[in-house]
Amino acid sequence: MRLKHSVIAGSLLGAAALSAAFVLSDHRAMAQMMGHGGMHGHGHNGAGHDEVTMPGLRGLDATPQESEELAVMFRAFQTLRREVELLPNGIRTVTSSTDPDVMAALVSHVVGMIARVEEGRDPQIFIQSKTLDIFFQRPDAIATQIDLTDEGIVEVQTSDDPDMVTALHVHAEEVSDMAARGMQAVHEKMMQSG
Repeated sequence: MRLKHSVIAGSLLGAAALSAAFVLSDHRAMAQMMGHGGMHGHGHNGAGHDEVTMPGLRGLDATPQESEELAVMFRAFQTLRREVELLPNGIRTVTSSTDPDVMAALVSHVVGMIARVEEGRDPQIFIQSKTLDIFFQRPDAIATQIDLTDEGIVEVQTSDDPDMVTALHVHAEEVSDMAARGMQAVHEKMMQSG
């Protein structure tokens, strides 16, 4: 099966996706949105997060389906495989899962987030990385091509804007960390930004 989609836009999770995605924001904003006054429920190392309902994957403009796709990927992050090539003007990523349900969530997430960036509709996921802000602020500065191949979902994202290229590189690393370590990567990032 092959899916080809070229847009002048950006992607949250090239796991994005876990995009993506993506994921990793100021914990105070997340806590406030969840009705807490601070890091309630977090231990000193970020433990104690509700990994059953994953409320941090909700957003101000995220649909329940989008939040559930993220939850599916985080719950089964061990099934994800990801390769990243940093290009001088962007990135090339290949992301796949050994689980068909996770792969379906991944593809839906990537396609959906690319469309959101093209429309400038930030889902404002509570634990979303600040790295993603530039994608929604300057969607015309990024070109994205995705292909669904036997390898997985292949994304090539490029830009002539040096700030966008930097953001693409940083976000690719964030997504790779989440694909490798799941919510632990999110917790650590939140504690560091703390």
